[in-house]
Formats: sequence, structure tokens, C-alpha cells
Amino acid sequence: MTKPRENGEPKSGSGGTDHVLRVYDDITGLIASPENPTPLVRLSRVNQRLVFSLYLKLERYNPFGSVKDRIALEMLRALKVDGRVLVEPSSGNTGIALASLAGALGIPIEIVVPERIPEEKKALLRFLGARLHEADDSLCPTFPTEGARGLVNAMVKSPATRDGYVSPNQYESELNVLAHYRNTGPEIWRQTGGKIKYFFAGIGTGGTISGVGKYLKEQNPEIRVIGVEPDSPEHNLPGLKNISSLGEEYVPKILDRSVIDDLVAVSDTDAYRTAIKLARKEGISAGPTTGAALFAALKYATTDSGICVVISPDDASKYASSYRAALDNVGSVAQEFDLSDLICPMTKVRAADIVSNLDTGETVTIVLGDRESLKSVTQVLKTSGLESSVAHDGDSRFALTVTREGPKNYQI
Repeated sequence: MTKPRENGEPKSGSGGTDHVLRVYDDITGLIASPENPTPLVRLSRVNQRLVFSLYLKLERYNPFGSVKDRIALEMLRALKVDGRVLVEPSSGNTGIALASLAGALGIPIEIVVPERIPEEKKALLRFLGARLHEADDSLCPTFPTEGARGLVNAMVKSPATRDGYVSPNQYESELNVLAHYRNTGPEIWRQTGGKIKYFFAGIGTGGTISGVGKYLKEQNPEIRVIGVEPDSPEHNLPGLKNISSLGEEYVPKILDRSVIDDLVAVSDTDAYRTAIKLARKEGISAGPTTGAALFAALKYATTDSGICVVISPDDASKYASSYRAALDNVGSVAQEFDLSDLICPMTKVRAADIVSNLDTGETVTIVLGDRESLKSVTQVLKTSGLESSVAHDGDSRFALTVTREGPKNYQI
């Protein structure tokens, strides 16, 4: 039982925290750690392939709503503010975490954001008391980094302003990596009982994938670490960078490419549609960057096996305006599953998994690589009461488009 303080208030545990009774001396006690990890949730409906166990690590359960809470705390603890204004470039989540902590510590803060981030994030930053500056990606070309980073670089280095500002600099701070090496990595290792085989994370600053990847590979070098990036420099996935197109001077200095085994490029359409599917099939509300990482993991699920963990950086609430257009178009583009590298009976098994997971009105395209697979999969569709159309390119590629027209029976 928690002992009362002298004034009758409950007493938190050592270090001002009690994770059992959930009593804390201040809000920072809620930020995740190996003793207080964010949840790991298995996905059983968006992925029904039992040999590929897919888990989401839900970073939305941090007190300020994202994975960036972890690094904001690490960086602020080490920063000597000395009466200066805190300033940081951010696509939203780091800024929100820093603004929340700055408010609790009485530190003035200014956040520089790209113009195209969702309006919800801008409003939330202002709500938290941050002064907001908006920068286009092409702003400040005379500085060695782009857009928001360039503007902050000017503020902390220009003779006229440098004495008034200090920046944690998430793109170059090793504490960004260290926060995940000390906490996120060990959490995942313990939560999976050391059996994790695949780890997926989007690449923004590079801190998450570098820190978690380094820790996991030290435990087991066979673990595969997969980075996820937008498929184009012009994208609508706030927080992610198309690393492949960046000049070396623009790549975050803390990104450790040596821990990354594969890099998967994902389109806006696939990211948003996968996030919507996650909400509708698993009841998990997540941002579009979660959709991107999950889409990449689901590609691996078609052929690989083992325990997979995908970082879900935040929830959907900050992206309502961004999701609006995706929701308007959600039924207009078929999700494609390329099974052309598989042969029967694996094509039949995978196709059965895919169509059993279809909701009413949902359309998918299943790509097959031989006539025997086409014959067996067509039979699966007929047995399931589904109609399909087929387009083919010779005898080596067949595209079956399938839509579930009628209602589907669900059991809980």
C-alpha cells in the first residue's frame, strides 16, 4: 500500500514514480522506460499469416502522444538553457513533446515547422504555448540544411540572434539515438522474450532505427532491421524523409546506416490506406507513418516467418485533415498483393488469407506468376463466393482483381 506523505497525499515510489499504482511526482514519470514500457499489440486481422507474428509498439501511450517524448526528455535533461529561448525544427511530434516539457519547466520555446504539416499539429503547438515559425522546404538555401532546419541553424548561429537561442538539435544529438538504445530497444527485447526477428521503423531523424537497431543487433546479430521511407521527396508523410534522394549533407548525422539491412519505399496512398485498414480491422488509431511501416512489414509477411515488431510513432488525432482526402479515395484504389514469386500451393494459401480478410466494398489485386496458381486461386475465390476479373501478360503474370460485394459475418 502506498504510504501517505505528511500532508496526506500519496507517495510515489523511488525516483518519484510508482508504476504499479500509477502515482508520479511530475509528468515526466509517465515517459516510457524498460520499467514502464509502451504496449506491444499483436495484429491478428490485418495479418493472418500465423508464422509471421506481427506486433505494433504503440508509442502514442507516452504522455505527450508520440515516440518523440523519449528523446525530448533525454535532450532537455542534458541541455544548458541559461535563460535562452529553446528553438527546434520539427514536423510536430518532437515540438509537441519539447513544448510540453518546456511549459512544465518554465522555459520559453519556439518551434519551426514545415508549412505542409497538418493544421492539427500547428494548433496543438500554439495551444502548448510555443511560438510557431513556418518554413518551406526550399527556405534558406545558403545554409547547409533544408527548410526548418536551415532556419533554426540561422537562429542559433547568426551573430544577431545566437546569444538568445539554444537548440537540442534532434538531427545531430547522440541523445536521440541513446534514448532508444537505453529504453526502446531493451523494452522490445524483453517484451518479445528475445525472440524478435524483424524490426521496422520509419526514417526521419534516424534516432529510433539507429538506437533500437544497435541494441537489438548487439543481442542477436541475425535480427533484420528494416527502414521505411516515402517513395518520393514530395510526399505527405510528416516526420519521414526520402533518404534515398537526399544529398549527403542533408542526411541526419545520427543515422547509422550500418544497422539497416533493407530500405523499403512506400507511397502516400499505400501508407494512408494501410493506416485506415489498421483502424477498421484492429481498432488501432495511428498516424500515416505507422501505415507506411506496417505496409512494409506486410510485404515481408507474404514470404517470411518469425516475430516482427513495427514502431507506431503516434495516433491519428493529429492527422484528421490529412486523412480526409484519403478517406474520400479509400475505395478507389485496389491494394495489390504480388504473389508472382510463389508457386502453388503457397499461392493458394496466401490468396485464401488475403480474401478472408476482405471487408464489404474492399478491393484487392492479387498478382500470380503461372497458370497453375491462377487455376487454384480462382477456385478459392469461387469457394468464397467472390467474383474476380483477370488481366494477363502472356503466361507469366496474371492480375486478379477481387471485390467483396456482400456482407461478411464477423465473430468476436
